[in-house]
This record gives sequence, C-alpha cells and structure tokens, in this order.
Amino acid sequence: MEKFQITSTGYQKLKAQLDKLKNQERPIIIKQIATARELGDLRENAEYHSAKERQGFIEAQIADLEDKSLRAEVVDITKIVSDKIKFGATVTLENLNNSQKITYKIVSEFEANIDELLISINSPVARALIGKEVGDDAEINTPGGIVNYEILEIKYL
Repeated sequence: MEKFQITSTGYQKLKAQLDKLKNQERPIIIKQIATARELGDLRENAEYHSAKERQGFIEAQIADLEDKSLRAEVVDITKIVSDKIKFGATVTLENLNNSQKITYKIVSEFEANIDELLISINSPVARALIGKEVGDDAEINTPGGIVNYEILEIKYL
C-alpha cells in the first residue's frame, strides 16, 4: 500500500465525500432497489437494473475513497518552513515569455483542480518546480511549447 501526501483541507474533503456516499447516497439507492423490486419481474425491470448499476458505482466510489483514506499521509503545510518548493507550497511565477504572473498551490492528485489553481504534485509544472527556490528559473514543457518561468515567491499557507 503506497502512501500519498494530502493537505489537511484535502483530507477533510475526502472524508466528507466518503461520509456523504455512505450516509446519504447509499441509503437512497437501497430504498430505490427495494421499491423497484416491488414492481415485479426483475428480468424486465429497468428501474431495478438502473438502481443496481448506480449501487455498484456508489460502492466502487466508497471503496476507492476508503482506500485513499487509509493510504493518506496528512501534511500540515502551515508547519513547513522551507526556502525550497515542495508539496504544499503556494508558488508565484512570472512567465518570462509574456511577463504574466500566476500563482499555483502544489497538492495531491485527489485535490488538484486547475480552475482553483491547485496543481497535482505529479503534474509537469509541479515536477519542474520541486526543489527550486525564489529567483530560480524553471523550464516547463507544455502542449503549446516550452515556457520559462521565474519563481517570485514561495509560501506555505
């Protein structure tokens, strides 16, 4: 069982999602299956088959989240003191090609959400930044070509 790092916020979201599936979604689907059974012949009962399929999906999600919960290594990033970029860092970068600035937070794959500027520790951007310090340059290979960034700031919030 390979451990993975997750922020405390990400772990709380994981546990909340698991709780919702177990205590809200699962009971609803059990009731739907029971109601569909009452409709008669299960071989031609679309409601029953649909509910059973949904149940399988929910149970698979629960198993996946329980596995993640057991393998999670919760990192309190507020206690990290480092001049180097590592898991949990909030990094402000300047694109040296067009002078635009962007700030990313490096998180686990489970927490990653590019719309919120949360990037996975395993993403090409994060891999290029890990171990670097303020003032260092990072060359990142993107689908649009190579982009050069300067690291302006590193925080652990």
